Amino acid sequence: MAENLISTNVSAKQLKFKPGGTPTSFAVSVMNNSDRFASFQVEVLAAAADSHQSADWYKISPEVSSKNPPGDLTQFNVVITDTPKPGFVGMTTLTVRIFSIELREESREVLRLTVEEGTGNILLELELPVREFRKYPGEQIDIPIRVYNPSQLPTNVLLKFLGFEPSWLISGQQNHLQVPPGEKSETSFSCQLPFGASAPSQVYPFTIEATHTNGPLVQVEGIVNLLPMGSLDFSCYPEKHRIPSQRVWAFWRSEPVEYELQFENASNLLQQVNIAIAEEEQQQCTLEVIPEAAELEPESTSQLSLVAQAKRPWLGRMKQLLLPVSAVWSDRRVDTRNEDKNLELIVLPVVPFWLQVGVVILLLWLAWSLSWLNPANSRHKKAVNSVEFNGVGENFVSSSTDQTIIEWNVKGFSFFQPLTHPKIRQIGKDTKAIRVVRYKPVDNNMVAAGLENGEIHLWDVVKKEEKPMRSFFLDKADRVFALEFTQSSRYLFSGHGSGRVFQWNILDNLNPLSTDSNGNQQTNPKQFDFSIYGIKLLGQNDSNLVVAGRNNQLVVWNWQEDKLRSIPYPRPGSQSDYIDSLDTSFFKPNLLVTADNQGYITLWDLQTCLGEGTQPCGTVIDQWSNGHGGKPVRSVALSNDGCYLASAGDDGKMMFWPLTADGTRAEEFLNGKEVGHSSRNLPLNSIDIKEVDQYVLIASGSDDTRVRVKKVKQLPKLGCDVPLGN
Repeated sequence: MAENLISTNVSAKQLKFKPGGTPTSFAVSVMNNSDRFASFQVEVLAAAADSHQSADWYKISPEVSSKNPPGDLTQFNVVITDTPKPGFVGMTTLTVRIFSIELREESREVLRLTVEEGTGNILLELELPVREFRKYPGEQIDIPIRVYNPSQLPTNVLLKFLGFEPSWLISGQQNHLQVPPGEKSETSFSCQLPFGASAPSQVYPFTIEATHTNGPLVQVEGIVNLLPMGSLDFSCYPEKHRIPSQRVWAFWRSEPVEYELQFENASNLLQQVNIAIAEEEQQQCTLEVIPEAAELEPESTSQLSLVAQAKRPWLGRMKQLLLPVSAVWSDRRVDTRNEDKNLELIVLPVVPFWLQVGVVILLLWLAWSLSWLNPANSRHKKAVNSVEFNGVGENFVSSSTDQTIIEWNVKGFSFFQPLTHPKIRQIGKDTKAIRVVRYKPVDNNMVAAGLENGEIHLWDVVKKEEKPMRSFFLDKADRVFALEFTQSSRYLFSGHGSGRVFQWNILDNLNPLSTDSNGNQQTNPKQFDFSIYGIKLLGQNDSNLVVAGRNNQLVVWNWQEDKLRSIPYPRPGSQSDYIDSLDTSFFKPNLLVTADNQGYITLWDLQTCLGEGTQPCGTVIDQWSNGHGGKPVRSVALSNDGCYLASAGDDGKMMFWPLTADGTRAEEFLNGKEVGHSSRNLPLNSIDIKEVDQYVLIASGSDDTRVRVKKVKQLPKLGCDVPLGN
């Protein structure tokens, strides 16, 4: 049989205890029967007590013995101060357990404890089934409580909820509860934590305190974890700035500008915010955030200042800098809005860009005005006497008192093509002033020039010849004032100051139609009794030539039949009165316009001049004298369709006259439209008109030695220039 290493002895086997009275005690003696040193401990177990209940109903001294040698005796004293189980009355078994860690052995002793009805207070038991609650603001929280009454008597319990604002508790801070003896009762407190600064997101501890008439106060604790809720917002004002922010007298200065960074904490979290700026942006300009960070209470706003400074260049275009900035929030458990912003910083040059452009344009204009590209620098040296467009309106020719003929490129006169040279070339240089120049209608590869000394020269437009193709004349004292080709280009008519009209055969080796006594071929001239200033073929068969000149004389000569018909002019003229210019329309060959030195422009219908009838020759359609202020009108020109008229006079004005389909002035343009004028209002000597695409081109020559080209938009709404085929 194994030997017991531990011998124990209990001083009493029967004990009585009355709660509220004198504590009862007993002694436990322990003998070390082993052959080594050992320490001993004692614990008391009560059959009536719960296994999880703490052993605070008794006290042991010493709690642990020192190590005793073999054969040594140790004595423990046990004092019972309370019932093993609250409210228990009756007999229960106590088991005294003696054990040694070193010996790994224990011994037990059994006692009987009689618990009598006590005279002291009963301790209630409080229990929270749930000790931690996780809720969002505004949600209702029901906190259940269980109360156990261990006594043999019923008790009224007052429960108090501590730790929360009274306004958070829906059912109030107190709750009354009656608990039967030996039973449990349940109740609950309802609360609702608000959203905002009064209840930030955090852990809220609370205490439930229970008091009753039969015992002391007891407490139980729990927590409510209020979850984050809400949003964070970031905005900037303004989002676009410029340096300098405003016009100041010290225009070269680069004062810094300030962006206001606004933050809104619409959450229940305490926040700290700062600004993150990309490093590459800080290389373009200097950025500083003042202060570096901001603290935001729940439901509050704050702001920072972003100060931007950049060095302004003296020249160049404005610089547009994009400044990406981001709001960095300390607690991102809620919705973050507009975290990233792209701010814009416009850095203007010291010298305004418009001024730079203006200076460049001015310099370019000065360079252009002094260059050979400027039509004014390619001008004639003396007065320009005659101009005419070629058939397609791409080029035109001019003749001058300086004895030269120049062909011009129309595009070179356009503001939008400053690099196109207006002057194509000088076709030729004659020995006398050139009064008139005309293109050959077929191919436009030749021009005819009428000289001051009565000579007529034919020049090749394509070849660069220094001399004319052919020169011919009959009388060097008879100045050439007008030239007119037939549409076939076979014949050329010339009008002279002597009153003679010559017809030249251009196709037959440039030979005249007959020969004089000197061996020169010539046509029989038609002699008129007035100096001739203008001639123009009339009708569709080129057989009628309108001749105008001194004394306001105007006649129609059928050169094939050698018949004359006079056109009654509205104002009979004297020796000082002249019809200076006349023109017809290609598509309206019966329409004639005349201009005189009394300042009148007259539109005629000459249909009656072409037949054998007895009706008077010619009908005035329209007449006016308000175009050039009563000064002489030196030149008029009709467009091919007869819808537009141009005039030039001694007042230096280029006038544009839209016409109706009947050949009268359009109602809106009874006073005409000035499209250009000469320098110092010097007289304009010649004008021509040509329709190209949707525009009307008008060329003129003046005493100021310059030629000009103006472009006017066509006016189809007037109902005259209807496109062909409509």
